[in-house]
Amino acid sequence: MYTGRTVFSQIMDVMPMYEFRKCVDRYGGNHHVRNHSCLDQYLCMSFAQLSYRESLRDIEACLRSRQEKLYHLGIRGSISRSTLADANEKRDWRIYADFCHRLISDARRLYAHEDFGVELAQTAYALDSTTIDLCLSLFPWAAFRKTKAAVKMHTLMDLRGSIPSFIEITDGRCHDVNILDVLIPEPGSFYVMDRAYLDFERLHLFTELLAFFVIRAKKNLKFRRVYSRDVDRTTG
Repeated sequence: MYTGRTVFSQIMDVMPMYEFRKCVDRYGGNHHVRNHSCLDQYLCMSFAQLSYRESLRDIEACLRSRQEKLYHLGIRGSISRSTLADANEKRDWRIYADFCHRLISDARRLYAHEDFGVELAQTAYALDSTTIDLCLSLFPWAAFRKTKAAVKMHTLMDLRGSIPSFIEITDGRCHDVNILDVLIPEPGSFYVMDRAYLDFERLHLFTELLAFFVIRAKKNLKFRRVYSRDVDRTTG
């Protein structure tokens, strides 16, 4: 049994920390920070995510229970609920968004030649959204219904590796189809969507940019067949 470095520190070894520091410097993340750096915040929140922590109190209790291991995890600053809450509230979120996009870019290159059962030479994407419920008293800016708060996360998933290539967070009232206004189709790629994205004016942009879309039809859809392609019925 390996008793040297922690598993968490070995996982963090594969992170391009040089790129992380560039993101921090780009937005002045460590300006006037004396104790709990952006790296400390990133490591604490990554540990919380990987170990299924459910609250700031849970994160604090878990990390403080092994105080002697914090240095080996890469954490140099103090750990407390108030410090984490302050960092999460005031640090520029673009630091971590930029770093996330860098990691996504690296992951997509790693799986670029893996088919994962998708028998297409072109890239295939799946577009969908999910509504994240929030407490209205804690997040009044995210009012969704009379007694409920929520935000909506729109995700474009690269099916080759199940890697998110586009993520947009909006208020919970934003209709799914509106995300097509900010999504830039990739020429030659396939986009799979459900009927919530059915808007021919918006979908026409996919055709103009030489991309393809597969979408479910609504029951009241009015259409007519212009022509048909020959189909080999033996293929099923």
